[in-house]
Amino acid sequence: MRHDRFGGPEVLKEVEVPDPVAGPGEVVVEVEAAGVNFGDIKEIAGELTEGPYARKGPLPHIPGMEVVGRTGDGRRCVGYLRQGGYATKAVVAERDLAPLPPEVAAGGALALLVQGLTAWHLLRSVARVRPGESVVVHAAAGGTGSLAVQLAREFGAGRVIATASSEDKRALALELGADVAVDGEADGYRERVVDANHGQPADVILDAVGGPVLDAAVGALGYFGRLVTYGASSRRAATAIPPARLAVENITVGGFWLIPLITRDGAGGRALEELLDLTARGRLRPLVGSEYPLERARDAHEDLLSRRTKGKLVLLPRAPSSK
Repeated sequence: MRHDRFGGPEVLKEVEVPDPVAGPGEVVVEVEAAGVNFGDIKEIAGELTEGPYARKGPLPHIPGMEVVGRTGDGRRCVGYLRQGGYATKAVVAERDLAPLPPEVAAGGALALLVQGLTAWHLLRSVARVRPGESVVVHAAAGGTGSLAVQLAREFGAGRVIATASSEDKRALALELGADVAVDGEADGYRERVVDANHGQPADVILDAVGGPVLDAAVGALGYFGRLVTYGASSRRAATAIPPARLAVENITVGGFWLIPLITRDGAGGRALEELLDLTARGRLRPLVGSEYPLERARDAHEDLLSRRTKGKLVLLPRAPSSK
């Protein structure tokens, strides 16, 4: 699927193009499945064409940054690429590939790339959660949040508190291993979180909402508490935090964005291997949603935009022609 101009899902169209050619340190992957992300939607809308980590290229352009498939030497892998995933064949750098255990389905593996690696680094690299600490996960029924709930438990959190906007989403968070799930609205946030944590403020809070929710979350941190912001789905600005407040309250507010890290270090490696192993052993459950034939990529984008979906959306390329 390709787009020749920027716009909404309607600009995607099915075309035939020559097979891609691998360069040094790259391999051609026969694509079994490709992941769909909000980043793809922003990309075809022309909203990711600026900045040092933008996924950009001259038009026409093939989107898609996650694939599962086989290399020419028969390895079944999952891989990250900056563009070109919505195709039957794609070029992936070796450092961005990881071997896929046979127990892990394509959809689950795709869910682990951007969302899974984000959740892993939020807890391990930035918050550095310690055994017994309390962890609050905002938007806990989302792609990253649902994995963060499970990983927090896996990494030894003493109490996992999920926030979500509806009863069914809170029920899902509990099913995934949260000890308690509460409404995530800013009004009354601190009281709900402290009450859910047996009367104590939180050690770690992972926030992808921003705005007033982030403001409220800072006030719910305990001594040496850490809040990590990694998104702003509310599209509202948070209040600036005076450095003196951080010092007086002994709290830390940090941030994380996966793409610069992948650009520097690659997507393969210990973190992704651990995520795949946990999934293969049934200790981690990536949420997988609908599957679409590749030619219906526009439908997948429209469904994602309308919030009609749950879990990772997957595109399935048609079998290559035998001609």
